Amino acid sequence: MSRCWIITGCSTGIGRAIAHHALSIGESVAVTARDPDKVQDLVAAFPDRAIALALDVTDQASVDRAVADAIGHFGRIDVLVNNAGYGYVASIEEGDEAEVKAMFETNFFGALRMMKAVLPGMRARRSGRIIQISSLAGRIANPATGYYSSSKFALEAASEALAREVADLGVKVCSIAPGMFRSDFSGRSLKTGEGGSSDYDESVAARIKLVQSVDGRQRGDPHKLAQLVACVADMADPPPQMIAGPDAYAAIGARMEAIVAAMTEHRDLSCGTDLGEP
Repeated sequence: MSRCWIITGCSTGIGRAIAHHALSIGESVAVTARDPDKVQDLVAAFPDRAIALALDVTDQASVDRAVADAIGHFGRIDVLVNNAGYGYVASIEEGDEAEVKAMFETNFFGALRMMKAVLPGMRARRSGRIIQISSLAGRIANPATGYYSSSKFALEAASEALAREVADLGVKVCSIAPGMFRSDFSGRSLKTGEGGSSDYDESVAARIKLVQSVDGRQRGDPHKLAQLVACVADMADPPPQMIAGPDAYAAIGARMEAIVAAMTEHRDLSCGTDLGEP
């Protein structure tokens, strides 16, 4: 029997690739987008196992309606993939608070809304998979991407906590951190804050140019990432965190080594904080 998936942000890029792959291997999928007309071609290709649903993850009523419609059509949701998200780049000093809050509404709170909507059914069945499409930026923060990283770090933390909370309830949670994949992230989906200070030219402005320069040239294949997602969904005991892409693997590995080195160097100072013996 095929599993029933709901995937957010399916109009383009990674979300579309995940939806198409899941359908191609025989799964049933609620394919969602803010404009469901943009995913009707997927439904037309798999009319027996796909439905298109309007979903804006920043709107609680929209989340509730989409999840209820998916359950009404399929009878249950076995797999949630939180993919909807976008980037905002600016220096920490110059970032616009309203833009940052809007990004968090999608990247973090939107994912939370989806998790909270599907968890009651998964707990009742003692079965389910929740897969987050996080980011390399959710493990490493760089100039210009600090706010985006903050939204993904928050998602990573919530996912890790949830994985432990539901570990004995048959629900498995995995957060996948992709590196640079061929998607709209560095182009259409990237919002840029206005920079004012030349003091940030060598750090923030240079990083923004780097992020924009890779648009359309990323080495990561969304279809192979979709296969990785399906493999995680198949695992009896998936890890709470996964990495996708050799660039992310190398960068995160180097960052972990640097953290351990710094901990070791300052061990005595770090561990010398207990109360003395009476």
